[in-house]
Amino acid sequence: MAGKRGNQTVRGMIQSMAVICAFAGVIYFFIPHDDSLDPTRTVDYSVELTTARRAAPYPVAAPAGLPAGWKPTSVTFRRGEGHAWHIGFLDPDGQYVAVEQSTEPPRKYVPRVTQQAALTERTQQVGGETWQRWEGPKYDALVRTGEGSTTVVTGTASYERLAQMAAALESESGASPSPVPSAS
Repeated sequence: MAGKRGNQTVRGMIQSMAVICAFAGVIYFFIPHDDSLDPTRTVDYSVELTTARRAAPYPVAAPAGLPAGWKPTSVTFRRGEGHAWHIGFLDPDGQYVAVEQSTEPPRKYVPRVTQQAALTERTQQVGGETWQRWEGPKYDALVRTGEGSTTVVTGTASYERLAQMAAALESESGASPSPVPSAS
C-alpha cells in the first residue's frame, strides 16, 4: 500500500508541473512582447545636472554635442561624499562610459571609481588638455585634476571612446545646463 501511495504522489507532482508549464506557455505566447526592442532605460539628467552645478564647489562637467548613439543610463550627485558627480552612458558600441567628479583626494577617489585601475606613465591630449591614462582589470580611465576637483572618464570602452567623451565635456558652475539628450 505504501508503494502505491508513493507512485500517486510522484504522478500528481508530474501532472501539476505539466499544468503549470502549459499555463506559463500560454501566457508567454499570448502576452505581446518584442525581443527586438533595446532594454536599456535612458535617463534625463538635466535636473541632477542643474542641482550639481548649483551645489558643487567646482565646475561640474557634462557632455554636450555627443554624436547619436550615446545613451545616458545613470546619474547621481552626492553632496556629502566629496560633492561626487556621476553620469553613466552606453556608447554606440554598447560599452559603458562614466564621467565622475569629486573634491575627494585623487589617490583614494580614482581607484574607487575606476574599479582599482592604476596610474600608467602615459598621458593623452584631449581638446588641448593633458589627461593621465589609468589601466585596470575592469575599467580604463582618463583622469584630469584641477579647478578644485578630479575629473575621471572611465569605463569598459576603448580609450578612443573615453577621449570622445572627455572632448565633449563642458564645465559650468551655478549656470543653466547644456542641452541634454532626450530620454528616448
